[in-house]
Amino acid sequence: MTRHRVLIVGSLSPIAATALLMAIGFYAERVGGRLLTLSPLTFGITTASLSSVPFFITLFLAIRERQTRHLGWLGRLGLLFALVSLIVPMLMLRGTALVLIGMRHQAAHDIPAPLFQARDLNGKMQCLGDHRGEVVLVNVWATWCVHCLSEMPKLDRLFREHQNQGLMVFDLSDEDATIQRKGLTGVQVNYPLLTYDGRIPALYRYVALYPTTFVIDRRGILQPAISDHRSDKLESTVIDLLNRKP
Repeated sequence: MTRHRVLIVGSLSPIAATALLMAIGFYAERVGGRLLTLSPLTFGITTASLSSVPFFITLFLAIRERQTRHLGWLGRLGLLFALVSLIVPMLMLRGTALVLIGMRHQAAHDIPAPLFQARDLNGKMQCLGDHRGEVVLVNVWATWCVHCLSEMPKLDRLFREHQNQGLMVFDLSDEDATIQRKGLTGVQVNYPLLTYDGRIPALYRYVALYPTTFVIDRRGILQPAISDHRSDKLESTVIDLLNRKP
């Protein structure tokens, strides 16, 4: 067994790296502690570093074995398995980068809202530019997001109550029309549901939290985005903007 320890440890590295990532995520979500006080960048780098440990253990064992005797093809195969385990921290770092980009997008305000064109579930092309002079909400969501699904009836009520005052709501998802329809079983909305079929700026594509609602006033200017699932805050913001003159 000692002769094949590089192969054994290396072959277990992808499983160990994935298990470490899941354990850290579970701890952060259920227990929290100091992990929840870390910035997304620090948390991402820390998690990626810890999930890289199985690879470095395998590498250490391979170096030691090569110093004492020739590293055979089984040892090299173990190193190859260990290299595969580096996919886990790389994905974690990619996810961290996307979160940071999403946080920057959500913090954007007092600038002209980037225009988009996107096809809705009925195949109609919807253009943000057609709604200048209205208050527009662009809600970024996903069918797997429980908060998104629970928020949609509240958005629909808000739309129905204020559309005659100049309120427009768009729901935007990177999922195709078929997946969106399946995910909305039992949920009825009267505003357009958009896909990524069209020209959609990165601002609306990448968010740090789901759902995130971008708020655009009658002048076409971005207001602070709302992503804390508080319908009362969103409603008061919408009413205030509707009462303002363009």
